[in-house]
Amino acid sequence: MTRRRHPVVLLCAVSGALAALIMAPLLRSGHLLYRDAVSTPRSFVTDTTLGVGDLPPRAVPQDWVVAMASSVVDGGAVVVAITFAALVCAGVGYGRLALRLVGAAGRTGAAAAAMVAIWNPYVAERLLQGHWSLLVSYAALGWVATAACDILRDTVDGQSEATPRWVPWTHLVAALCAAAFTPTGSMLSGVLLLALTGIGARRIRYEGSGAARGRTLGLWWIGWVVAALPWLTATLVGHASIAAGDNGFTVFGVRAEPGLGTIGTVLGLGGIWNAEAVPTSRTIWWAAVATAALLLVIATGTVWLWRHRGPDTGVIATLGVVAAATAIAVSVAAIGPVAETLSAATVDVPGLGLFRDTQKYLALLVPFVAVATAAAVAAARRWVPAGFALAATTLLIVAPLPDLAWGVGGTISPVTYPSDWAAVSAQITADHGAVAVWPTGSVRQYSFTDGPSLDPLPRMVRAPVAESGRLVVDSAVVDPPSGRGADVDAALSAGGSVGRLTELGVGWVVVENNDPPSALAAEAAVVFRGADLTLYRIPGPIADLGASTAARTTAIVAHLVWAVTAVIALVAALIAAARRTRR
Repeated sequence: MTRRRHPVVLLCAVSGALAALIMAPLLRSGHLLYRDAVSTPRSFVTDTTLGVGDLPPRAVPQDWVVAMASSVVDGGAVVVAITFAALVCAGVGYGRLALRLVGAAGRTGAAAAAMVAIWNPYVAERLLQGHWSLLVSYAALGWVATAACDILRDTVDGQSEATPRWVPWTHLVAALCAAAFTPTGSMLSGVLLLALTGIGARRIRYEGSGAARGRTLGLWWIGWVVAALPWLTATLVGHASIAAGDNGFTVFGVRAEPGLGTIGTVLGLGGIWNAEAVPTSRTIWWAAVATAALLLVIATGTVWLWRHRGPDTGVIATLGVVAAATAIAVSVAAIGPVAETLSAATVDVPGLGLFRDTQKYLALLVPFVAVATAAAVAAARRWVPAGFALAATTLLIVAPLPDLAWGVGGTISPVTYPSDWAAVSAQITADHGAVAVWPTGSVRQYSFTDGPSLDPLPRMVRAPVAESGRLVVDSAVVDPPSGRGADVDAALSAGGSVGRLTELGVGWVVVENNDPPSALAAEAAVVFRGADLTLYRIPGPIADLGASTAARTTAIVAHLVWAVTAVIALVAALIAAARRTRR
């Protein structure tokens, strides 16, 4: 039994060390405020947090989780802890997948799989873009694939002895809930499950009748729906008007790196749309060298897997098909006419916007990349000892991307909010309407940060912030303003008439480092004035234009169902692991 525990202990050690090397600058006090990453000392449950506010539910249930946790622990520590745990779980999850499918690679192969899952351009670029929550979903994919394999094979840990059938189900449900931490992550896990349902279920070793197989597959899709309840419910009951521009796929398409072209960039797990959210080593000819090293590892492992086909070949082939299909789809979507056609379709096809940042979906390549990396170690062990094989693979994985270490080359570091932010958040109450911000727009450039970021105010105050959803990238309007937020922006731009703001349900206006609108300054009362922020309170009765009580209650129930399901599944999995340890 000691032998069974050793691989997981090794995976935890390797993953923890790599995660610490990446996250070290963020382990000191402060808060993350960098591009899309926003953490605050405390956040609150509002309509926006629940996904039923003025904007589509793009940050559901992540904002609710942070809001609940920050009522106990500082929100900055919550975000850092979740990100650190995501990186560790990514290594352990993909390492476990390698153990299941490439047992001949042993612990060294699993360790190599863990390394490639953590140390790659995808992780680096998503950290630089501030997509810490997407890394939670990314980490869950390895666990989803492993649990699905165990359920279909009716075994656990590759052992022949009987194990309660409910154990892999707890892993699957917990992993699906983690994957659904973001709507995109939910789609990622859905694509992976769909592939295993349609291809792997027919090839993998499975004991039982066709009816039993159908029930099994039906149950895990029910699990997927339960995991996705927060954002599915918010989409159905929320009143946000989704106004998608016709530039989405064009702006957010994968970006070719030097010397690689689009397909080479995709196969190297890079190519985020934002050229500023890229490690320095990926902006020069070195990107081609790094990609060649990774592809050498993958090719070696793929050849080994082909020559050593076994009972798990069906699953491995499925993961390979998913990886290949994703790489082709992402590359094709970046072609000018295709991107333009998809962008135009986004205006009329609901939900298509979920796929516009196509590089996000390169996460679907990683399960096969991890398995192939482990197989490459197995191949190398024919000529050198296991330790040398792991060292050589590590060199090809880690050395080509040196600037992932230390907060991606020191780029990401915590900030300290000026005292005005705490003062303003303390003054705003939840019973006097929504909050508006001047100047309008969600992207800010503060003196106390090193780069652009989202406005942290919506996550700091008790009342919902009226936001128009307007998004401009490189002078292209990706999302036009819509809904109440657009009307509020227009009212402020026209001078900030108090009468008009009360009609729109606005009770507070925060002015950031700027002259206030003329009518607002003349008609509203100043509650707080500091060096960075000024807070105005709109007098008189405020129209209630927030989400209905029914919508808010339904969204809360959906979040609670998701949370309770995740906790029960996780606790059950831990109990099962403890029982195996005592045997």
